[in-house]
Amino acid sequence: MKFEKFITRAASTVDGDQGASPGLAIDLKGKRAFIAGVADDNGYGWAIAKSLAAAGAEILVGTWVPVCLNIFETSLRRGKLDESRKLPNGSLMEITKVYPLDAVFDNLEDVPEDEVAECVKEDFGSIDILVHSLANGPETGNIWSTLRWSSKAGGAAISLTYIASERIIPGYGGGMSSAKAALESDTRVLAYEAGRSKKIRVNTISAGPLGSRAAKSIGFIEKMIEYSYKNAPVQKELLADEVGNAAAFLVSPLASAVTGSVVYVDNGLNAMGLASDSPSLS
Repeated sequence: MKFEKFITRAASTVDGDQGASPGLAIDLKGKRAFIAGVADDNGYGWAIAKSLAAAGAEILVGTWVPVCLNIFETSLRRGKLDESRKLPNGSLMEITKVYPLDAVFDNLEDVPEDEVAECVKEDFGSIDILVHSLANGPETGNIWSTLRWSSKAGGAAISLTYIASERIIPGYGGGMSSAKAALESDTRVLAYEAGRSKKIRVNTISAGPLGSRAAKSIGFIEKMIEYSYKNAPVQKELLADEVGNAAAFLVSPLASAVTGSVVYVDNGLNAMGLASDSPSLS
């Protein structure tokens, strides 16, 4: 009972902003971010771009060719994404440039001269923030390689992973679970290498299931969302914006000592050892 009263009192304090630290906010003004893998306005990549833009960052986007790129650019040009581009202050997220992106190369020598990393370097010189939001590329090294030239000292990189990297998710196959495991390993290795060489922080977000266009290719994403809702400690729908906000924090100065981490943004589902809706509990 005492604990419940404490929680209630703490919640009311937070809700009323009592004791909050004014000025403790995410500030990315003057920072340039490249988000790799944005193809529409309903995925985590788009949500991250919006959160970074809301914090003041300049946004560059890379998207798949040829179909996704054409559709995305046309939708932007015709204003079809204007509603989704709205930021908390009422303004629209500005995307400085959209780049054609193909990250599927088996060997470094296969990368063409006009590969996106070189194009961004030629156009802007450097970036401060790199977001790896590619859902179905078999290689991660080509995007991560941008860290070698593009990121300023003290920059930050972030990727998106999934709990199938460490848990069995029946039906989540095709090499994706092993790819996510490799991505998390790369995150730790790059955190050391990029941290030592340029003080660049590298983290990954293990996000819960979202019914994005990319996720629907899995085939049973709606069941995954339902399972998460029924079994996560915080029983609510996971919003893309929540992942976007976590990403903004991780690439900001507020997370200056956070690197090499897998950060779970999944309403706590990763902590569960037994499904609460299991028939064995009834």
